[in-house]
Amino acid sequence: MPETVLVRYGVIPEVSRFVQTLATPPERGAPVIVNTRRGLEMGTLLELLKPTSPRAASDGEAESTPSGELVRLATSDDRAWAADLRAEAQVEFGVWQERLRDWNLELELIDAEWTHDRQRLVLYVLGGRGSDTTKLALQAATLGLSVEVQPVDANGLVQIASEGGGCGCGDGGGCGT
Repeated sequence: MPETVLVRYGVIPEVSRFVQTLATPPERGAPVIVNTRRGLEMGTLLELLKPTSPRAASDGEAESTPSGELVRLATSDDRAWAADLRAEAQVEFGVWQERLRDWNLELELIDAEWTHDRQRLVLYVLGGRGSDTTKLALQAATLGLSVEVQPVDANGLVQIASEGGGCGCGDGGGCGT
């Protein structure tokens, strides 16, 4: 039977539940690769969750649906690759700051990161969702780039309602293209 684990991932950390089917569950603090809504990402295992009892489930304490799957323990190659991606994202940060200025967008870029599969660049911008976050996502799409614009405020990541809206996305995440 699959287990559920809590994993922290992302430059601006998210904590989510993931299905874990490895023969030997990883220990707390283990670096892991998880499949998130954005793609493969490296994270840190926080906790192996105990299954909810039938009584707790009937009392409304049922576990939330896992966000994805724990794929594997991170290898030394994964950790080296993550360091390379982080260095590349720092270069991209400067490029995207220039684009924000050139496109006259009133956004403050605070960080950037590549997913572990290098399929998507996540741009973290200060503030809530607005027309400029949508414009940034659309401008990136016109360049043929796979970018997700993720607003951040003092409380962390700015989430959207499950029905979507705001930045042309409806998957519960950032403003993706």
